[in-house]
Order: sequence, then C-alpha cells, then structure tokens
Amino acid sequence: MPPTTANSERQRVAVIGLGSIGGVVAGLLGVASRHDIVACIRRPVDRLIVERAEGMVESPIRALMDPSEAQPQDWVLLCTKAQDTASSAPWLQRLCGRATRVAALQNGIGHAERLAPFIGNAAIIPTIVYYNSERLAPDRVRYRPAGEYDFAVADDADGQAFAALLEGTPLRVLISGDFKTLAWRKLLVNAVANPVSALTLRRNVVFRREDVAALCLALLEEAAAVGRADGAQLADDEAEQSMARLTAIPPDAGSSMYFDRLAGRSLEINALTGAVVEAAERHRVPTPMLRMLLTLARAASDGPALRAN
Repeated sequence: MPPTTANSERQRVAVIGLGSIGGVVAGLLGVASRHDIVACIRRPVDRLIVERAEGMVESPIRALMDPSEAQPQDWVLLCTKAQDTASSAPWLQRLCGRATRVAALQNGIGHAERLAPFIGNAAIIPTIVYYNSERLAPDRVRYRPAGEYDFAVADDADGQAFAALLEGTPLRVLISGDFKTLAWRKLLVNAVANPVSALTLRRNVVFRREDVAALCLALLEEAAAVGRADGAQLADDEAEQSMARLTAIPPDAGSSMYFDRLAGRSLEINALTGAVVEAAERHRVPTPMLRMLLTLARAASDGPALRAN
C-alpha cells in the first residue's frame, strides 16, 4: 500500500541519538531538505556524512545538547538502544506535545510499553529497521541496504505518516498488515546473530563457518517456536529462511552488539534474546540453548572493552 501524502508538508523532526541508525536517518533526511531536522546529542556536530554504495552525501545538522532548550516537535525519532530509553526521558518530555508522533527506531519488540511512561499523550509508532549501518566517526556513518526495504511499519494512519515523512530519501518503507509477524521475523535474527557476533568478536563472516551456522540454526528453531506461540505467522522453515537472510548480509558487516562490545558499552541483550526468553516463559516454550546464550551475553555485557582479532 503506498504511503499517504497527508503529512508531506514541512515537519519539525528531532532525532535522539546519532549512532549508526540515527546518523543514517538524520543524514538522509537532511540531504532531502524537506523537513527541519535537529539532533539531540551529547557532543556538538555541525554536519553528517553518509557513505553509500552510490557515493558519499553530506548535510548540515542543527544540534541540541541541553534538553531544557528543546521545544515540542511534530516528530521524534528515538534512535537509542532499547536499554537507553529511560535515560532519554529528559529529551522526550521536552520534545513531545499532544500532536507529536514518536517513532521508535529500536531493535526488539514491546516498543509501546517501553516508551509509554515518558511521552505523555504523544503517539507511538513502532518500526522495524532493516538496513545495516556503522558509525565511523561522530559525524560519519555508513549505510548499507539489507533487503528490499529499510523500515517496516503497521498499516495504519501513523505508519503511513512515517512513510510519508521519509519520502524524498533513499529509505524505503514497507507498510504491513501483519507487523507482529515481521517484528518477530527480525527479532529471530537479532536475538541469535547479535550475541553470537559479540561473543566471538567476529563480523558477519563468522556465520559462514559450518559449525557456527549449525548452532545458529538450532537457536533459530527455538526462537521461531516462541514466535509462533506468541501469535506470529512464521513459516515451518522460518529458521532456514532466517539463516539465509543472515548469510546474505556482506561478511564484513558487523552487528550493533559486536560494535558495542568492542567499545565496552552495555549490550542490548535483554531487548533481543532476553525478549524471546521472556516470551518463552509466558507461553511455556522450552528454550535451553537461548537461555545459555542469554546468560553468556549478559556476562560479556559486564566486561571491559576488547579488541577484535
């Protein structure tokens, strides 16, 4: 279904977090020059460079570093890790008004429940982010499409408005009538691939190993059983399809959790593998291998920064 154009007029858009995900969307919205973009960040940046296969693009960026200076916006794009949502509360409380739409550009499921305490009466738009991205410097990110679409949203007025917001950029939005299934399909890959890459300290090339691929397939089978129990319409061979999508990603690409572990940041494990295990407990689905992966990744999350070989 094509996006509506009801919200095609110029909008005020705040992007919270200029990591890999936020840097790409803020940079490409800036290049399109259809909206007024402000980045809510900790350190000053006056431009954003996005590296793409078609070539590098650059746009100026207006930055805010003090939440007290923020004003209500038409849109807030929350691009932090899921575990950092609460720490974004000072920004959200200043940026959100009654007419604000808040799009959660975060991994995992349960976006609405996670955001609701911080945004008052603003509307929440869960999204699924598909593109692969890497933060190369505070003002530079790399964008790689990872499939036919860059985002998926629900087929409702808010989802259509989000698609309209991104018109004029290279970012492609799928408007779906079965958002839950798509969210679980993405969660399967993230819940398995992210911690495996973080624990092995290897980029996506690690999934080309026969033994690692066999391990991931078994983990994906467990996760798919949980998704089906939660109401997702997953195929009988969903694990094999997920593995095929994973190995189709360029081998030199890295997961967000891989980069976080290298930098000594806490891992987004509870929002990914933890969310699957939590759902498994609700539906009484056994997940012994995922529980082991979750335990190891939680322990790694507490460790110091490491250097990849």
